Amino acid sequence: MLKNLDPLLNADVLHALSSMGHGDEVVICDANFPADSVARATVLGKLLRLDGADSARAVRAVLSVLPLDTYVDAPAMRMEVVGEPGTIPIVQREAQAEVNTAEGRDVPFASIERHAFYARARKAYCVIATGELRGYGCFVFTKGVILAPDSPAPASPR
Repeated sequence: MLKNLDPLLNADVLHALSSMGHGDEVVICDANFPADSVARATVLGKLLRLDGADSARAVRAVLSVLPLDTYVDAPAMRMEVVGEPGTIPIVQREAQAEVNTAEGRDVPFASIERHAFYARARKAYCVIATGELRGYGCFVFTKGVILAPDSPAPASPR
């Protein structure tokens, strides 16, 4: 056990998150997502797992160590409900609350159509599967930077 690290974060997940660079993307997905086949196409090339966690809990753990990108318009994205792109299920509302808490500000999810989400996930750095049984517990997060205190402030999104 390590101090100040969420105990949900295992060594494989921590290594992947630490290895990611600015602008790389991580996918957190529910138990219904084709995680293994999609993960094989990612930069990491293998699936990471947080089986005991629901989506919101996994988002909280990951964002406890991963800064979101401030240089892009949408550093947090969610899979759209098929046929109802404006619907935001409870699972996504719970994850939205975790994102806002982790960032200390509102960072609204952008939505991505289901098949476009799959395509984007295949280009991600890595995929983390959760034990989330509710549908649409699937998210993409873009890694930002942690700047030294004497560094210039990041620019606003484009």
